[in-house]
Amino acid sequence: MSTEEELRRLDEDLARLKRENREQREQIGEMGATDQFEVSALLAQADEQSGLIAELEQRRETLRRRLEGE
Repeated sequence: MSTEEELRRLDEDLARLKRENREQREQIGEMGATDQFEVSALLAQADEQSGLIAELEQRRETLRRRLEGE
């Protein structure tokens, strides 16, 4: 796979993950009175996904620098 193709796929994945993470956090906010353990678990899951997004953004920057060097 070329660097350009990998970067394109990574951008698509990032857009999807960011959208899903935003929607998940909105749903948590709209849940109202519910089990606090469930809310905590959902927030932890959203935070883990945020960490993955950060890692993918770093990978994207690495790919962009590689393309600039070519």
